[in-house]
Formats: sequence, C-alpha cells, structure tokens
Amino acid sequence: MNIAVRYYSRSGNTKKLAESIGNTVGAKALPVTEDLPGYTKLLFLGSSVYAGSYHRSVGEFISNNAPKIGCIVLFGSSASGSSVYKKISALAEKYGIKLCDSEYVCNGSFMFLHKGRPDEDDLSGAAAFAGKIVGEYSEV
Repeated sequence: MNIAVRYYSRSGNTKKLAESIGNTVGAKALPVTEDLPGYTKLLFLGSSVYAGSYHRSVGEFISNNAPKIGCIVLFGSSASGSSVYKKISALAEKYGIKLCDSEYVCNGSFMFLHKGRPDEDDLSGAAAFAGKIVGEYSEV
C-alpha cells in the first residue's frame, strides 16, 4: 500500500508523533513543505491546534496535493486536548478527499502545561493507532 506521513510542528510535539507513526508504517515522516511525489492511498497528516485551527501550511499542503491523496488520517498534539478534525473535514470535503473517521490526538507540552508530553506512552499509542489503521485499510 502507498502510505505517506506529513506533519506541521512548531514546537516538535507533532513531529515526534509523526516519526513514531512513520516508523510503524514504513514511511519517512516529512514536513508539509514536502509535496507528495505521486498518488498516496493513505496519508497520515499531523496537525496541532493553533488559535483554534490548523496552521495555514497544512491547508496549503492539502490544496497543493489534493489530486494525489486517497484518504487522510489525522493525528496531532494539543495543549487543550482539542483537534482540528472538523476544520480539516470541511477542507477535505471541498477537494473530494476521504477523511478517516478515526484520529489520534494527545496532549502536547506548551509552556507550563503537560510537561514532557508527548511521552513514551503517547508515542506508543500513536504507533498502535497507525498500525491498526493500516491493517484496516489493507483489507479494503
């Protein structure tokens, strides 16, 4: 199966999750500044919450790569525990891209909140999530 991992990470929290997912699915985790080289059946896309939404570079990545994306699987970290699922869902719908019903979100450290997160348990959780998703999609 053709799988890619892309992420935007200002503080490094989502990058850690992306690398854990990439190791699990056998794909190098790259920033969203790296376009997809060709059609990707399953795109693990990492985005944290910034001012209640995703960073604009995530939207630009989706816009620039839409014809190459079969399905987006979201993951990320957030100090508030919230996600960008609804906002990415609207963008994916605009471009006719399928969005996986499941996502992986964990706390990320921010200033004095959630120090040390994502931790080893979070990284293991992200890896297990990715493995489960790949297993489900390989059966389709």
